Amino acid sequence: MMQLVLRLSTVHQFENSFVWIRNLLERRQREAELKLLEEETAKRVEEAIRKKVEESLNSEDIKLEIQRRIVEGRKKLFDDVAAQLEKEKEAALTEARQKEEQARREREELDKMLEENRRRVEEAQKREAEEQQRKEEERYRELEQLQRQKEEAMRRKKLEEEEERVNQMKLLGKNKTRPKLSFGLGLK
Repeated sequence: MMQLVLRLSTVHQFENSFVWIRNLLERRQREAELKLLEEETAKRVEEAIRKKVEESLNSEDIKLEIQRRIVEGRKKLFDDVAAQLEKEKEAALTEARQKEEQARREREELDKMLEENRRRVEEAQKREAEEQQRKEEERYRELEQLQRQKEEAMRRKKLEEEEERVNQMKLLGKNKTRPKLSFGLGLK
């Protein structure tokens, strides 16, 4: 009997296992069918959307709308490019004006420096010329003084020579410059 109970128990366990396996298989089959159904539905929805989009794209209204948007997009792109070019042009003009102004200021500064240097050179040349003239005038006065001294010395020498000559002539009695001595007997 025990064997029978064991066999019944084994059969019962086998039946439970079989039921469990059958349930598992059924569940997996349902899951597979659901998955296939989802995939098929997704394909049908995708195909329907594709057909709808194709139909929409092929309609005149959509074509016109696409064309309008393309035209607007191009116009906006051209406008943006033109605006950017205008900004760059303005920036370049501003930079050029600034560089020109900077160059003008540098030229003015250089001109001022050159004028100041020219003025200093002229002043230095004027001072040098005045100094040279003063030295020349001083040298001229010295030469005049020397000339007068020479002339005075020559005049004195000439006077001395003349005086000596006169004295010699007096001594020698020439040119009747010697006083006459009269020796007279005073008989009156």
